[in-house]
Amino acid sequence: MNKKIALIGITVIASVLLLGGCNSADTTTVSTSEEEAKTEEKEETKASTTELKDAASKTSIEEALNLKNNEGQEWRYTKDDDAWVLTSVTSVTTVTNPEIEDQQGVSVCIPGAYVTGIDTNDDGTADVTNDSYSEAVKGSLVIDYDAKVTSTNGQVYTAKTAPVILNTGAAGYSSSTNSDAATTYASDGYINVACGNRGKQDTATDEAGETYYTGDAPLCLVDQKNAARYVKYNILLGNLPGSADYLVSTGGSGGGAHATMFAATSNNSDYYDYEIEAGAVGVYENTDGTYSTTVSIDGKDQELSDGAWGCIAYSAITPLAEADAAMGFEYFLDSTYEFGSTFQSQLAEYLSTSYMDYINDQNLSVSEAEIGFDLNGDGDKKDTVKLSIKYDLEKYPETNGYYGTYLDLYLAEFTENLQWYLDNLDYSEGWTWFNEDGTALSDEEVAAMSSEDRSTAFIEGRYAKSTSTENGPGGMGGPTGGGPTGGMPGGAGMPNMQGGAGAVGTPDAGTSQSATGGVDSANYETFEEMLEAYKTDIAEIKAGDKYGNNLVDLYNPLNYIDAEDTENPTWSKIVMGAAEGDMSMFTSLNLQIAWLNAGVDATIEWQWDGGHVPSEVLGNSFSLYVDQMYGEYVDGAAEIKKAQAEPQTENGTDTEATGTDISSWVKYSDTSNISFSLADAANYRTENAKKAIPGFDAIDYGQEDYVFGSSTKDARHWNKTLLDIFTENSEQLSPLFNKSE
Repeated sequence: MNKKIALIGITVIASVLLLGGCNSADTTTVSTSEEEAKTEEKEETKASTTELKDAASKTSIEEALNLKNNEGQEWRYTKDDDAWVLTSVTSVTTVTNPEIEDQQGVSVCIPGAYVTGIDTNDDGTADVTNDSYSEAVKGSLVIDYDAKVTSTNGQVYTAKTAPVILNTGAAGYSSSTNSDAATTYASDGYINVACGNRGKQDTATDEAGETYYTGDAPLCLVDQKNAARYVKYNILLGNLPGSADYLVSTGGSGGGAHATMFAATSNNSDYYDYEIEAGAVGVYENTDGTYSTTVSIDGKDQELSDGAWGCIAYSAITPLAEADAAMGFEYFLDSTYEFGSTFQSQLAEYLSTSYMDYINDQNLSVSEAEIGFDLNGDGDKKDTVKLSIKYDLEKYPETNGYYGTYLDLYLAEFTENLQWYLDNLDYSEGWTWFNEDGTALSDEEVAAMSSEDRSTAFIEGRYAKSTSTENGPGGMGGPTGGGPTGGMPGGAGMPNMQGGAGAVGTPDAGTSQSATGGVDSANYETFEEMLEAYKTDIAEIKAGDKYGNNLVDLYNPLNYIDAEDTENPTWSKIVMGAAEGDMSMFTSLNLQIAWLNAGVDATIEWQWDGGHVPSEVLGNSFSLYVDQMYGEYVDGAAEIKKAQAEPQTENGTDTEATGTDISSWVKYSDTSNISFSLADAANYRTENAKKAIPGFDAIDYGQEDYVFGSSTKDARHWNKTLLDIFTENSEQLSPLFNKSE
């Protein structure tokens, strides 16, 4: 009885305290609301008094970059594709102050259905139509906003709602010359954009006639942002069809890196100074040091963003900041992997420890429902799981001691991607299937194969793929390339990027770039000499560029995902080749985790047997995913599903199986629920290892080192993690450096 009274008394007191707390909270809420109102009032007052630093420049830029005012705009019609292309020979630069004009332009491909014709005399009517076209014509588009295009997957678009595809060239982080946009997606109703960009190892000449280096980070990305601003601005003006709200960035390798960075850094002000310097539209400096990002459309101010709605990146070589540690860790997980030298083996061990600390220091977690896996093994996907890497060499010798929930997620992704591949083999076309004694099956036997038969044959390597029916990685906007212009400062020649003894920046270089290289460095005789070079270069980068920015930080998308000043994309997809040796799978996993935690619909695909920049396969395609995302996130759009598979009824023509037999380590008694170990996954990854350790901030300067050069120095070391390891472990590493076995 007394105990009950005591409990009631405690409950009453607790209730009073809670009520008091609620009243206090209510008061705080009112106070907060008043403060917010005052803050908003101050911001409105500030906005009303903020003035452009150069209003005349804004007017001049917007007039100059209004495509309608460009008398040189020229259009080419392709009847077979029913598409109009703004030609690259047109003087269409995306900025008013280009440094290298033939790398800072844009071309656009428009589906013919959206175009009534070309207005050649500025009277608003079509003078040249699809039917009357005979040769390239100068003039403005006359747009039919009532026309509709149904994509190959069944999505319906108009000239106002069509997605805009921005192809980020930049293969190898190199420059791209202006080129005609491909007609690839005209039949799907997309607006396809090809833009030039400055890139590593570019040169230009100053007013004094002196040659200097340019194109280093972040200029390649900035040029792509400027192109997006240009296209969106002209869509808002009515000069181009398409929706400025549905821009999708895409590219492969270095272009995949830039497609990813483009989306991750959407409209972040860290890049505004570089855009303003080039004379981009829709970004201007105010007198108080802030920025204005509006353009005048029909006399009204309208916001203009350089951001992306979505992103599809293939073999994205980013983030570079963690690439060396991630690759070193992935190699080191395979306890059977043989490094090119004792120095590299020891460095990989140090990088692995560093990577474990790097992941654990972030206190990462992930929702099982979002990621799609039951990571804690409790039979549901309702929990949020903390991700960590742990170490116990005695318990986990097969992975050199490493385990943990982060690696459980890595393994789950790998397992799911092989399972997806097996589950979709009914979409295979033109493959040749073989029986257990190596004889090609008859057409009748192929027609009788079940899904399980195909899965079993695949795991046992009894197949030869056809490449003719695979869908490429997206509408690349014409040929990339265009080497540096002018000579190199100091008379230095261009590095040989084709491989061989003198090659720099390729895995075939035979130095620290290559996994099979016999020496750690051809440039430095001693560890101390190499260490001093890293110290000098990294100190320069840390000091900042002319705007005070660290170039490596600007090129780390993880710094910008869900940052206060970033407009997150709605969705993203990164496709990596599961067998590629150019990049660790951990980097795409980290991007997915960051994007999911930011509320972005983020997918990664590690395509089984896929190499670097893999093609879309087994019924998947670039346009299918864009159409599906459009259906999911745009009101009134159709829900798009993958077409039903039509299994092969005729065998291919190959005479011998070329598939990889993975039956010794994949458990497949039930092909709908396969499994394998983390050690097996690590061994699969190192099977095609191409790069040595370090492979990105390479000791003898690899291609990524040229991304972070300066106006006077073509390449610089940049990885602080490596520098810290070299410095802290110099006594252990120095005796191993350049020592053959």
